[in-house]
Order: sequence, then structure tokens, then C-alpha cells
Amino acid sequence: MAKLDPVTIGLLWQRLTGLMDEVAGAFVRTSFSAVVRENWDLACALMDADGRLFAQSSRSIPSFIGTMPRTLAAMRARIPSERLSPGDVIISNDPWLGTGHLNDITLMRPIYRHGRLIAFAGGTFHCVDVGGAPRPDARDVFEEGMCIPICRIVKAGEEDPEIVAFITENFREPAEAMGDIRALFAAFSLAERRLNQILDAEGLDDPALVVDEILDRSERSMRAALAAAPDGVVEDLLYADGFDAPLTIACRVEKQGSDISIDFAGTSPQVVHPVNAPFNFSWSYTAYAVKCVFDPAAPNNDGGLRPLHITAPEGCLVNPLRPAPVWGRHLSGHYLPFAVMGALAKLVPERVVADAGAPAWNVYFRGARPDGRRFVKMYFMSGGYGARASADGPDVLSFPTNVANTPTEQFENDVPLLITERRLIEGSGGAGRRRGGMGQRISFHNPGPLPVGFVIRHERVKNPPRGLLGGSPGAPGRDLLDGEPIPAKTSATLAAGSTVTFETPGGGGFGPAEP
Repeated sequence: MAKLDPVTIGLLWQRLTGLMDEVAGAFVRTSFSAVVRENWDLACALMDADGRLFAQSSRSIPSFIGTMPRTLAAMRARIPSERLSPGDVIISNDPWLGTGHLNDITLMRPIYRHGRLIAFAGGTFHCVDVGGAPRPDARDVFEEGMCIPICRIVKAGEEDPEIVAFITENFREPAEAMGDIRALFAAFSLAERRLNQILDAEGLDDPALVVDEILDRSERSMRAALAAAPDGVVEDLLYADGFDAPLTIACRVEKQGSDISIDFAGTSPQVVHPVNAPFNFSWSYTAYAVKCVFDPAAPNNDGGLRPLHITAPEGCLVNPLRPAPVWGRHLSGHYLPFAVMGALAKLVPERVVADAGAPAWNVYFRGARPDGRRFVKMYFMSGGYGARASADGPDVLSFPTNVANTPTEQFENDVPLLITERRLIEGSGGAGRRRGGMGQRISFHNPGPLPVGFVIRHERVKNPPRGLLGGSPGAPGRDLLDGEPIPAKTSATLAAGSTVTFETPGGGGFGPAEP
């Protein structure tokens, strides 16, 4: 087939997206962890033989989708294609080559057709425990857990027992981690089978023609959207809470014709606390913001990102050098979409949203169950969404990540704690012509008899979510242990009979409130 018409291209892209949704569904159904099964803290994608992402599952985490092609490039540099075999699976959780911290594990499987490499199936998921002792006062990445270097965990369809042993002997809940890894193995097999079925049905020997068309059309769509917007150079500056002092995130956006350049010069230097965001992660959330603002409806793939040029000085908070601690890299990286939108509000105010109650709030609980079994579990809590020109901000909606909340019943089944309160915080959304979304108050009670340790690393406690263009800020967040305030970044113990309460921030308002 020499040429594909637009209708065929559209149908093929829908089939490829459907394929990846089926692959993600298979991963979720066979996974072991609540983070994958309930929170959907994952991504599944297809990249061609050159490593260009061309299809993804619909509920993929933005940072994982953005980093996956960059991780594959590093994997291919370490293990060239000629050294790969059918059935191989490559694995790594290197923060600087992957998604920015050790807890996200990325796997890739080469896909073959008639003996020739045609694509890669990729998957990334959050693993709550990767060994070590991650905590808010970690001073380097070595304290934060075990780094899995780029290697093949499966060779020609057979697991490498030595690689598996490194994982199972260093993780606190190895059955859960390996259960999720093996669930991805099964999902990859499905991806290979379904992709070949689609190519058979369309009479194609290679997806290259389809991929080229999808990427080129996506690029043209993004360039047309950029070209239709005003040109200009705009800036924004915001402050993260940090630890000892606020941290600065500076953003300069230059939009010229159908190209856009974003630079973070002026951002604070990297710090000795685990809030640094490796550049892969920072790049991804910056690109995600541009996609949301200018061309949200077009297929998301490498083509639509070609007009973007993103830079950050080496050694800064959003491009740290090894071995900086990075466990909480979202505590700086999740600010970047708001910095980008804060700048673009001066060019396209009708397309941006005010600050949300993010970076994402979560809490790690660890301890032992009454029967002696250890546990390490994480619970996500969303703040209020920022308002926009056309609507109020939704209440307790995650952004810029899109993880789901854990159902109360599921959490209480996994952890010896009770959720005794969960409600909206009235008035926490910022006022304005459009109101910001409300945050939530949620309480965890330890009915005993054993103490449970917990770790939090929360932002927007000192510097609440900003309003835009005259809108008021949302309410700041609060952390309380038995009713008394505690630091927003701390490790503590929930004694028998005690209760810890979290109040997530409200979203910022948009535009001045009517008199």
C-alpha cells in the first residue's frame, strides 16, 4: 500500500489507541498492587523501531508518556537492536534515564514481524517500595532505594533469575513488585499479538507508513494551533514551599510562529532535599502543559512535540545532577505546568487554568499487620482544580497528574487503619469570576494495637495555589496529628488510637470577583 487516505489513517489510529487501552486493561486486571489496579499510576505505549511514540493508552500518566521515548533511547544506546531477540524485556528505574525517581519502573519489549523488529511495547508503573529508606531528609539518591540499571530481565522469553533475585531480595514486598512486572510481561505479549493482527487486517508489512502519517499530521495540527496564537515573549515566577526557604521556579516562554521555546533559567539551584526533578520529568510536564493549552484534541505522540524546545540549566532544581535526592521530584516538577500557564496567560488567557491544589498530595504508610506481615502502602489525595475562563474549577480533581483515588474499602482492606472522615472543605477554592475547586479533609485513624509509621511530603502549605488574572488564591493545605499541626514534610508515627488528618489545598480563582 503506497498511500493511506485520511479516513483510513483515522481508523487505524483509533484501532491503535484501542489496542493500547486493551493492553493497559490487561495490565491492570492482572496487577498485584493497588497503585496500578486502583490508582492507574501507569502508562502503556507503542513506539516504532526508531523509538518514536505513536500510540498510548488513554489513561496514561503524562510524565510516563513523556519520558518513555527518552528512556527507550537510553535503553537502545545500552543494548542496540541487533543484540535483541524476540521475547526480550528490558527494565530500568534509573531516575535520570526514566521518570525522575526510583519508584517508577519502566519496561520495554521489542515487537517483531516476520523476523524483523518493527516496534517496541513500553510500560511504566509506580512501585511503592524499591528498598532503601526514602524520607524527606534523604541527602542523595543512594538513600532512596535500589537502582535497577538498564538490563534484560527476560531473554528470549525466559526470565533472568539473577535479575529477579536482585529485586526480590531488596524490596519489602517483592511479591507485589514482581506481580506487577509479570503483569506487564503478559500485557506486552498481548500488544505484540494485537499489533500484528491489525497489520494483517490492513495488508501492511510494517507500521512505518502509518506512523509517519500520524506523526506528520500531529505535527501539522500543533503547528497550526501555535501559528494561530499571538507571538510574544512572556515570563512567570512562582515559589515552592521547599524546606528551609522557598524555592524559585522561573519560566520564560518565547512563542514565534509555529514554534515555542521554554526555558527555566533563573530557577533555584538543586538542593540537598529530595525535591529535585531530573530533566526527563521536567521536560514531560512542560510539554504536557503546551499540549493542554494549544492542541489538546489531536493524537498525543512524538509528532505533536516537534515544535517544542525546552531547556533548563544543568544543576538547577528541575535539571539536577547526580546523585541529587529525587524521591519527591513531583514537588518541583508538578509546578511546571502552572509556570507555563502563568506565562501563557499573557498571550492566550482563554486557554489556561489557574493553579491547582498540586503538586500531588500523598502519604506513605508502613508497618506490620497483626499477623506479622509487613506493608508499605501509598494513598493519593487530590486538591482543588484551578478555575478557567469558561468554568469554575472542579473539586478534588488531580492535576497535572491524573492518578485516581484509592477506594476507602480497598485501602482499609490492605492497611490496618480506618478512614474516619472525608469531606470537601467549604470555601477553600479561590474566589474570582470563576471559583477554584475545593480541597478535601481526610482523616486516618489507627485502631491499634501496633504503631504505623507514615511519611508525608506536601506543598502549597506556605504558598497556596495562585489565582490568575485577578482571581484569588486557593486555601493552603494543612497536616494535623491528633489535631495539632505537624510539618508538611516529615516522617512520623501514628500511635495506637491516634488520628492523622490532611487538608488538601483549594484551587485558584480566575478573573476578578464581581463587586
